[in-house]
Amino acid sequence: MNPLDPNSLLTHLGPLAVLLVTFAETGLLIGIVLPGDSLLFTAGLLTTTAVHLSLTWTLVLAPIGALAGAQVGYLIGRRAGPSLVDRPDRPRLSQAAARARHQLEKYGVGRAVVLARFIPAVRTVMNPLAGALRVDAKVFTRWQIVGAVVWTIGLVLAGQALGSRIPNIDKYLLPIIALIVVISLIPIGIELLKHRRRAA
Repeated sequence: MNPLDPNSLLTHLGPLAVLLVTFAETGLLIGIVLPGDSLLFTAGLLTTTAVHLSLTWTLVLAPIGALAGAQVGYLIGRRAGPSLVDRPDRPRLSQAAARARHQLEKYGVGRAVVLARFIPAVRTVMNPLAGALRVDAKVFTRWQIVGAVVWTIGLVLAGQALGSRIPNIDKYLLPIIALIVVISLIPIGIELLKHRRRAA
């Protein structure tokens, strides 16, 4: 089983993979490398193929993992403080923390927490960062619930809708997953371009 391959994870663990990955990616900083977007979309696709994941269980477990992960990440950040995410020895983590902090300052807590769900790496760092910055727990919880439900259910249903419209969709899984990965990286590319323009 390859933990970075959505198809492998879902084939071996079924809907449980969705719960574990969404929890780790949004709650534990080690989850920064996990394939959240592509896993959710692929899970939706596989509810319509021969693998036939349970759509009901996938729709139940995905938000639970994302909700629990965000709360755990917030509590970890609240206890550990800003040093948890400000790590010069881990440049990818530091860059994600800088983007998450910028989102909080630019959009405010509500929009930033919801938008972070759709940006790889930022969604991993946003929750502990919010805790470290002492964002009000009730405000954070309210908005992270909105973000978790929209992100997980939206991507699963998008995958299911595509799979139900294209016969033998499993033949095209690899290019579809690659496309989802590329699309999920677009926000990061846009932020990097904006950062370079500001620096210039």
